[in-house]
Amino acid sequence: MPFTKVCIHYVWSTKNREPVLTNPLRPLLFDHIRKNANQKEILIDRLNGDLDHIHCMVWLKPTQTIHEIAKLLKGESAHWFNNRSGINHVKWYWQDEYFAVSVSESLVPTLRAYIDNQEMHHQKKSFQKEYEEFLEKFKFR
Repeated sequence: MPFTKVCIHYVWSTKNREPVLTNPLRPLLFDHIRKNANQKEILIDRLNGDLDHIHCMVWLKPTQTIHEIAKLLKGESAHWFNNRSGINHVKWYWQDEYFAVSVSESLVPTLRAYIDNQEMHHQKKSFQKEYEEFLEKFKFR
């Protein structure tokens, strides 16, 4: 049996960054994502976000891939939301793109605090600004 410990920080946004993740929807969506992840044996350590995006910290198992996890979490959660009965809304989707970066174990407590405080964080900095900083910091440009 392999012994691995790989932590990935995912960030993905709503299509066209539509601010649709309002309360009380956001906690319901996050709860659903956690339950779905648990059923698929995806270990979510932290999950939070704001009106137009989500941050998710996942510990990968040796058989899981970064892309597979993103696909399973994003696709199923949009499907769940769009097929919920009793909600009068326009269908929405996630952007095709996402960020996924590895996290050093020494930075896990910092990332947990960052993800836990998303609403407060985005009162000071827009997601657009954060997005541009991610592109630069992780050399995606």
